[in-house]
Amino acid sequence: MAENQAKAADTTIEPEVKTESKEERSLSKKALSFAKELVILVAVAFVLAFVFKTFIFQPFRVEMSSMTPTILPNERVLVNKFLYRFSKPSNGDVVTLYSPESLPEPGFNITHLFSSPRRILIKRIVATEGQTVLVKQSKLYVNGKEVKESYIKFKDFNGFGPEKVAKDHVFVMGDNRPNSKDSRMFGSIKKSELLGKAFFVYWPPPSFKGL
Repeated sequence: MAENQAKAADTTIEPEVKTESKEERSLSKKALSFAKELVILVAVAFVLAFVFKTFIFQPFRVEMSSMTPTILPNERVLVNKFLYRFSKPSNGDVVTLYSPESLPEPGFNITHLFSSPRRILIKRIVATEGQTVLVKQSKLYVNGKEVKESYIKFKDFNGFGPEKVAKDHVFVMGDNRPNSKDSRMFGSIKKSELLGKAFFVYWPPPSFKGL
């Protein structure tokens, strides 16, 4: 009996080790591969969206009424951001631009990758470099010739000018002349401050139209 007890004492019970099956290992590898591919796809999509928005086309929501009735508040437009890399701005172009009263903040801020650190305006170019602007009795004159503006609904009888547009600058005004803060107040705009040409109203759907 003592011998049996000694044998029992010498006997140890080892825990059962569960080995991973081939199927489980295969599923783990597939899950890891899928996670890696998902991360890569999200990163690529982010980069493409950033490049698209920064250099090609950008949606823009109009907040103010300075372009009424052409563009109403809360309507959204598409802006061509590469056009002026290959061509010059022209009279009549509807453009987005940095407000000259909103200066860039110093230093780097990661939020600037997703939204502009400066206020953005939308106006219409009425004169380019070398041209002379005059507003008299609610009518616009460029180089002494009256400009027919069928898009103007609200007239402003305050005069302005004459003023000659400097080199590499454009003169912008809102279509809602009595309620637009534009080059009549803050002067002509450097071409480098133009973000792009607005060419299409895409939202809301009833407002679909080209500009």
